[in-house]
Amino acid sequence: MGALSTWRARRRVDRKAPHPYFSGSMAILPVITVPDPILRKQALAIERVDEPLRRLMDDMFSTMCDAPGIGLAAPQIGISRRLIVMDPTRDEEPKRPLIMVDPEILERSHEMRLHEEGCLSIPDFTGEVERPARTRVSFIDREGKRQEMECEGIWSTIVQHEIDHLNGVLFIDYLSRLKRDMIVKKLTKVRRAEQAL
Repeated sequence: MGALSTWRARRRVDRKAPHPYFSGSMAILPVITVPDPILRKQALAIERVDEPLRRLMDDMFSTMCDAPGIGLAAPQIGISRRLIVMDPTRDEEPKRPLIMVDPEILERSHEMRLHEEGCLSIPDFTGEVERPARTRVSFIDREGKRQEMECEGIWSTIVQHEIDHLNGVLFIDYLSRLKRDMIVKKLTKVRRAEQAL
């Protein structure tokens, strides 16, 4: 892999202007949680970008915002397809939604970034995860066009976290085995209690 400074693609997510991707009515979908086995499956590629997929994108974005969260992958709503939505902006800031179909990380920086990560599929638990501070990503956009983008800072963290979901990897996999097992055990106990009701 070449150095980040040699990248031809210079579109930086952190500097992108807001885009009014979403309009109309959107559904709030249930988010599945650990230990649901779909979270550990490799998601399948998406054959085409069409109106039903765009409605799913809108519903995922609505679900993510309602949770609230800053990223969501299709497996988290029980759909094992390679689709992610992201937006880390705060309430007072204009929305900057980013959708990626079939995303692939092309390059990662050697510089690392530590961030306290959480996950809608692992409620009430967080952990510090170190990931590359910059990534270059290839993906298909909402209009079905192939794009490449450089992601920095929080955007780099989110895109890696969400692509991990597409590969059956969770942020707790980066934690110590003891902490990971404790989290899974607690969530499994909660799920069993809910199912017993």
